[in-house]
Amino acid sequence: MSRRRNPQTLLIAAATLSILLLPGLVSGQQATPPTGDKSQGEVAPQGQRATIRQIKYGDWQKFCFKTPGSNQVCRTTISGNFDTGQSAVRADLIEREGEGEGKARLQLFLPVGMYLQAGVKLTVDQGKPHQIPYVWCLTNACIAANVGDAALIREMEKGQKLQLDVVDSGMQSVTTTLPLNQFASVRQGAPVRSFEQDIDE
Repeated sequence: MSRRRNPQTLLIAAATLSILLLPGLVSGQQATPPTGDKSQGEVAPQGQRATIRQIKYGDWQKFCFKTPGSNQVCRTTISGNFDTGQSAVRADLIEREGEGEGKARLQLFLPVGMYLQAGVKLTVDQGKPHQIPYVWCLTNACIAANVGDAALIREMEKGQKLQLDVVDSGMQSVTTTLPLNQFASVRQGAPVRSFEQDIDE
């Protein structure tokens, strides 16, 4: 495990921990839940967006974070960028050491400009869709998050691709597909990097 005392590295680790552990404290716009009798799954897009900017996905990676007196938290993550280099999509599965199934958190970072009431529909291969609600927005991204359902995690470990379906502000459906072929081995394997935060009394 690498021990970082460089102030800049500690600042980055602390900021990352705040996003992982204290999502309610992140400054941003709270996503407005749906109103009326319609559930998120009943929002119907008006069509499919004809042209979608190309998104290039990197590899799945695992990062772990530890502070004194707390259990280690690990984030299994994948990011996709537009051809301009701008961040497009990030998917995180966040798990705390010692907690059982059903305690993980799945969160998705997506571009602003989406129709928030529609949420995000996840489908592994040809399986049953899972609905993830938006929970808050930052200036450059909106985050959809929910408890990481154990059944969905098992599907992801066995699957080949994870399809994300969102609805944009023009009520057009937008789809992107993330690769899953490395997900299981990365999640179950050793982290690519570990951060340990020391607190000097």
